[in-house]
Amino acid sequence: MTDVADLYRRHLSSGRAGLAQFTGGHLETDSAGARVHANGHEYLDCGGYGVFLLGHRHPVVTSAVIEQIGRNPMATRLLLEPTAAFAAEALAGVTPSGLDRVHFVNSGAEAVEAAIKFARAQGRTTLVSATNGYHGKTTGALSLTARAVYQDPFRPLLPDVRHVPYGDASAIAEVLAEQGNRACVVLEPVQGEGGVVLPPPGYLREVSRLCAEHGALFVLDEVQTGLGRLGTWWGADREDVVPDVLLVGKNLSGGVIPVAAAVTTDEIYAPFDHDPLLHTSTFAASPVAMAAAAATVAVITEEGLVDRARELGEHLLINLRSIADREVPHLGLEIRGAGLLIGVEAPTAHLAGDLVLELLEQRVLVNHSLNAGTVLRLTPPAVLTEADLDWLLTAFVVALKAVGARHRGTAAALERTS
Repeated sequence: MTDVADLYRRHLSSGRAGLAQFTGGHLETDSAGARVHANGHEYLDCGGYGVFLLGHRHPVVTSAVIEQIGRNPMATRLLLEPTAAFAAEALAGVTPSGLDRVHFVNSGAEAVEAAIKFARAQGRTTLVSATNGYHGKTTGALSLTARAVYQDPFRPLLPDVRHVPYGDASAIAEVLAEQGNRACVVLEPVQGEGGVVLPPPGYLREVSRLCAEHGALFVLDEVQTGLGRLGTWWGADREDVVPDVLLVGKNLSGGVIPVAAAVTTDEIYAPFDHDPLLHTSTFAASPVAMAAAAATVAVITEEGLVDRARELGEHLLINLRSIADREVPHLGLEIRGAGLLIGVEAPTAHLAGDLVLELLEQRVLVNHSLNAGTVLRLTPPAVLTEADLDWLLTAFVVALKAVGARHRGTAAALERTS
């Protein structure tokens, strides 16, 4: 570990090396399914920031990528490349009706940037997003990511950006009453990095209605939530809405090759359609990434992973809540989620961090929520086995008992200071 950590400090990030040592200094070396190996130990991966719905190295996706590498991994960009066409057809085949135009990119942030350009090409120059939302850290995406800790070092960002409380449709109505068809609203169906925040029922439907009424563009950022993570194909499906632009990422990779996309209508895509050089990227829609994307959509469909995510999520929510109520009622944990996007909110960030480390001791990997330090996040694969579930729930019991014993005065102290 010393040699690798030193290389990180010298060539990558001393902060990243320090964080790794804080969590034990483990070296991740190989993976398969829901398991990751590091330092001779096997870990259950319930983190990965939402990338591994199919687990690690799913054989179908891996085989498709290897086969493509053996034929034509990168394209000339001058000739038509068939793998991109097949991947676009596959993705458009599972998106909401009318979203048939696919613009492939390499990351979720790039998908957001493409959506911003879609909006500007249509004259929508006022961007509206929600406080504590997360849309990436490139300049345009960062302008939408309403979090000062990420924004302040890089100001000035894009002008004419409005941030409103998440879940409050009336706040969006106020902005749209002023901005009308100059506005572009960008929201997540569930705020992931914001701490697994579910909006009130009907929120997305009302926002969609308001955008249609005022002629505003409605962009749904499903980079983390899409392709089955919430137990539905899309968060949009939870309220039967069709956005003008749907952003896809993370799960589209199959956990093998980075790939993302912005999917939209003929009308919105028209400027990009007429001029294929208007917004391009050398590595976007590379054949190897397209092979991964097409295979991923096929696996999710054929293996019924959307339904599996819903069933596993319901099982985990019931059992995690039961364990918390039984073992540590004094901690006042709130456990919430949809499908396999689950948040565990603690009274303090210190307690949440303590729980992350205790789960790591039980060799279970989870993530902090970047915009909510009190919330740890579970995004396990939809390919969890019964043995994986037993491991996770047992680890949760052990970790909660250890944390609960160290924080017996937490609830009383918080009550005294409230």
